[in-house]
Amino acid sequence: MEKHYRFSDEVYEQKFRDGKFPPLYFSHEAHLRLGYIHLEKYGLAQSIENMCKQIYDFAIKYDATMKFNATVTYASLQIMYYYMRKGTSKTFPDLMKEFPHLVEDFKSEIQKYYSWDVFRSLEAKAKIHEPDLKPFENAAAVNR
Repeated sequence: MEKHYRFSDEVYEQKFRDGKFPPLYFSHEAHLRLGYIHLEKYGLAQSIENMCKQIYDFAIKYDATMKFNATVTYASLQIMYYYMRKGTSKTFPDLMKEFPHLVEDFKSEIQKYYSWDVFRSLEAKAKIHEPDLKPFENAAAVNR
């Protein structure tokens, strides 16, 4: 079991927001879980704003700004929101069981939307880019 599960959703969200979440615990799955928590609590548009700021602040605190990627954060939330609405799961662990590819091969999921490597692009790291292959199914849910 991943270390981020040591914290309840409320404590995890608060620790991350306050810059007190251990960086070694922030795995890909932990990133998805934080997105899930925000989406459940704040909806898509506010979650995008919250997560981009909080993850960037986290990266600054731990001198890892080159790891922050605005486009990947945005795409991750769009994708999580889609699967949360598509699935029948009521909890994050159940959602990961229902859609295991979100943990196992998330890069392929993002590649359904972007023809270029958003993971390595300096532009994608600095600023949110909309997909060029197909739009996110939730585009109307975001007032941007």
